[in-house]
Order: sequence, then structure tokens, then C-alpha cells
Amino acid sequence: MLIHIGTTRDCPELREKIRKLRRTCVDAFKHTAQLLLPQIRSAVADGIPADHPHLVIVFYMCQLFLRELAKCSRLVQLIPMDMTGYFENRAGPSNLGNVISQILLCKTIAPDFNQEEICSIAKDSQELTRLLGDMQEFLPTQDNTAERSSALSGDDGTNKWAKKRKRGSLYKHFSAFCCIRRHNYV
Repeated sequence: MLIHIGTTRDCPELREKIRKLRRTCVDAFKHTAQLLLPQIRSAVADGIPADHPHLVIVFYMCQLFLRELAKCSRLVQLIPMDMTGYFENRAGPSNLGNVISQILLCKTIAPDFNQEEICSIAKDSQELTRLLGDMQEFLPTQDNTAERSSALSGDDGTNKWAKKRKRGSLYKHFSAFCCIRRHNYV
């Protein structure tokens, strides 16, 4: 849905759908982490190795969604939308807090929906970052020795691919003289 921001399909309804979907996804990540992390913590406390593929999948999905939140924040900042007409026409809650603020301050308060959205995205990003930190404690660690290029080195420790073939030819020093040089196809 972010791809439609700034196009002809961009409208207050689309922005509201994006906001609702974003909140739903953040709540789903938090709920999933609340289900997985206690089980993993108890397994680790019992001495069982923490190898949970679901946690790894949720972790990487959460990272991807965090990147999408950064994109969403930049889009809302760069392409603001006037949402006043959309929220005035909607039947919503009583807005008692706004009414009390208007009475106490003796002026009308016009909320800046774009700024509120940016703050909400920043808050969601902080929650997901904290959640990623909690999940990262229980992720399996990578074995750095497996990523070495030891498979490419020979038994004596030299690189197999760096060795050049030695020519046992009389003409090996005469490679610049193409007319004298022995050809490989002979």
C-alpha cells in the first residue's frame, strides 16, 4: 500500500488503511513474541539449546517490517496529506479530551495528523527495536569458522586456486615471441 502514496490513488482513506494495517502488524509481532519468548526462556533455563526456527522467522520478518516503517515515516514526511476533512466527516469517539482542552485553553485545537502519524511510527519503531533486542538474545549464533575459506586451501595451507600450473617447456621464457612459441594445441 505504501507504493500508492503520492500517486492518484493516494487519499485519506488509504492513509487510514495504512495506519490500521501498521498497528495490526505491530500488535501481531508483539503478541507472537509474547507467545514464543516465555517458552524459549524456560527451555534455555532448563538447559535445552535454543534452536527455534519460528523465532528466527519472526525476527527477520520484524526486521523487514522495521525497514518498512522507516520508509513509511519518510513518505509521510515528504508527502503530507490533509486529513482534517476525513476525520471531521467520520463518526468517532466523543473526543472528550479535546473538548476539555478547548474549554481550559479557550481556543480550538487543530491536531496535526501528519505529525501524530510520524510520532506514532517512531513509537512503533522503538517498540519493534526493543522486541528485536529481546528476540536476538535467543537466536542461534553463527559459526564464523564455517565461513572461512578453508575449503579452498590445500593440505599444506596454500590456496589451491592461487597455484599456477608450471610449464615444463623449453619455450616457457619465450612467451613474448609468438612466432617461436610452441602452441598449446600441438
